[in-house]
Amino acid sequence: MTESSVHPALWPAPLASGAVDATVTVPGSKSVTNRALVLAALSSEPGWLRRPLRSRDTLLMADALRAMGVRIEETVSSSSSATGAEAAGEAWRVIPAPLHGPVTVDVGNAGTVMRFLPPVATLADGPVRFDGDPRSYERPLTGVIEALRVLGARIDDDSRGSLPMTVHGGGALDGGPVAIDASSSSQFVSALLLSAPRFNQGVEVRHTGDRLPSMPHIRMTVDMLRAVGAQVDEPETGGEPNVWRVSPSALLGRDLTIEPDLSNAQPFLAAALVTGGRVTIPDWPSRTTQPGDALRDIFTAMGGSCELTEQGLTFTGSGRVHGIDVDLSEVGELTPGIAAVAALADSPSTLSGVAHLRLHETDRLAALTKEINELGGDVTETADGLHIRPRPLHGGTFHTYDDHRMATAGSVIGLAVPGVEIENVATTAKTLPDFPQMWTGMLGA
Repeated sequence: MTESSVHPALWPAPLASGAVDATVTVPGSKSVTNRALVLAALSSEPGWLRRPLRSRDTLLMADALRAMGVRIEETVSSSSSATGAEAAGEAWRVIPAPLHGPVTVDVGNAGTVMRFLPPVATLADGPVRFDGDPRSYERPLTGVIEALRVLGARIDDDSRGSLPMTVHGGGALDGGPVAIDASSSSQFVSALLLSAPRFNQGVEVRHTGDRLPSMPHIRMTVDMLRAVGAQVDEPETGGEPNVWRVSPSALLGRDLTIEPDLSNAQPFLAAALVTGGRVTIPDWPSRTTQPGDALRDIFTAMGGSCELTEQGLTFTGSGRVHGIDVDLSEVGELTPGIAAVAALADSPSTLSGVAHLRLHETDRLAALTKEINELGGDVTETADGLHIRPRPLHGGTFHTYDDHRMATAGSVIGLAVPGVEIENVATTAKTLPDFPQMWTGMLGA
């Protein structure tokens, strides 16, 4: 059975018949899974990843590391009731090995793969070519390419500063100090830090640009490096502002259980808010560096309430949705879902600090503006975000531009607006493979 026969080109977004009341188990975090794969591949001993996310982005990462010589063995769950990550790959055993070329890596449209793996490839013995979806050619990569050249790497990109390109691995990299402008993506910093313990001199990364977006993702990288034995100096622990230093060292193999993806919990929490219902997400961590944790405060300000217990997070809608004025610079990936909720609110919203979203899977600011407005909304782009004035919406096609968060945002609107059809809902497989089934399951269908 083909993907298109399971999820037709236009998917009728289910309309909520009343307040939702559901428990939704969200698969593992993409951001944590892909960082953990890189660190495990560079470790000095085998490690385990338990409850990893199994999605397009994480499989691209795993397949790329396998191509370079790393062994990743999947243990399949025997539970017939398990879904998603638990059904297809309950645990991954990662066994490091000498990295080699020549190989070609398919990055798809995964920012973590196209940015995290070129530094890894410098440690391979032989050339590693990187290629991907057409959109990947348009996404910023110059910061990583130029930084690696300063650190001693040889890279052929035909002076594009983007994919496709070839990293000529020499089995090692000098490393040392480097200055980069990471204002277009925090992944530039994370990419260099993740491989830095294996560089001969480690690395000192100095951000020289404007405000750095998505800082929680850099904190995640630092925390995960420290958990496998790396020594990291960072601004938030008394270090120099906008400078990160990682010392050369061996990395330890770990047994890591991947947290649920809190950003992927967003549409389900939004469903509680929009319908005045209640949704529980099991295993919500009490402490995390995931940006999605900010949803507790943001959605509470928009009209809900939440309770965090040992069982997880329970979010309850009040039956009313309020507009919000919020700076999302640290949690930009949450913007599509927040915009969808804001379009259904009782007052205007201003979402700011997210100019960098124009360079994500698609230009998310332009896409949200166009798609919400074509359903009757009133959204305007600002220099660094969106201004949303709620209006009565009507049905129509909500295009996704091969962007998983556009698909889930359209589905949230479809809960309250009859006749919304999501174009290519299958794009949610990038990070949430079972989304259509999870969505209809939440509604009791």
